[in-house]
Amino acid sequence: MNSKGMTGIAALVMIAGSAFGQCSGSKASACSGEAEMVATMSVVSNDHHNGHAPTQDIVQTAVSAGSFKTLVAAVQAAGLVETLKGDGPFTVFAPTDEAFAKLPKGTVENLLKPENKKTLQAILTYHVVSGKVTADKVVGLKNAKTVNGQLVDITANSKGVKLDNANVVKTDIMTSNGVIHVIDRVIMPSTKNIVETADEAGSFGTLLAAAKAAGLAGVLSGDGPFTVFAPTDEAFQALGGTVNELLKPENKHKLQEILKYHVVKGRVFARDAVTAGSAKTLEGGTVQIGIEGGRLTANNAQILMTDIDASNGVIHVIDGVLLPE
Repeated sequence: MNSKGMTGIAALVMIAGSAFGQCSGSKASACSGEAEMVATMSVVSNDHHNGHAPTQDIVQTAVSAGSFKTLVAAVQAAGLVETLKGDGPFTVFAPTDEAFAKLPKGTVENLLKPENKKTLQAILTYHVVSGKVTADKVVGLKNAKTVNGQLVDITANSKGVKLDNANVVKTDIMTSNGVIHVIDRVIMPSTKNIVETADEAGSFGTLLAAAKAAGLAGVLSGDGPFTVFAPTDEAFQALGGTVNELLKPENKHKLQEILKYHVVKGRVFARDAVTAGSAKTLEGGTVQIGIEGGRLTANNAQILMTDIDASNGVIHVIDGVLLPE
């Protein structure tokens, strides 16, 4: 994730060389579709390479290429055509038809159903970043915030560039309202909410029990988005018998206030929190974010892990329970 083995044009040359260098011998038939797609996209983007400003928007460019029929159908079913034809600019990481074909059988057909429109929108917007992010900028990033709201991980090294588990196979297809980078897999955002994500992690049993006792589990399962500074079970154990007292019905209000002090409205990723220096909580108080001894901190607690995406927010793991004044 932190490797930055390639930059700028060198990265593009290496990616292209790797992609075409593998299309020989027994792999030739499997790669022919990708090679045809890249050739088509090169033709589509000729205006840019000839020094002319591109005249086709993102949707028109994808349609003209002929290798993004499933993506275009999905964009139409999700009601995102007008958005991607808008001013933007947008950066689209576009899966090919072959990429969609790698999904489990029936997945695409299911996603295209009207009742799954919201899920489809969440997936497609996870492939879109606001602004025009060209390849020379992409390779210098560890992650990027998508229109979905979640972060997509970016890895750049001598083997190429990856977004989550997808390989970037073609870059810098310029359009009138942004840029397209072609990827060989459909990347998936988190579909679990904050409560489900914490439960799956297995280290937040006390926090979840407290959220249920305080009547806040439903809130943290809702639309949000929320940012949660989540104390581990060990963090709660450090409070000793205080936890048992807080879990009693007569102390519900006090428990609510403590838990709400761990929650911030919106998605506040670590880099934004450090820049801001503080974050106002649902309790009304403020959590101070800083760096002490090289460690990221929230008040007097160390942040052990950052930017755990959930469908309705983001979780930062902390080693202490935060107590409001």
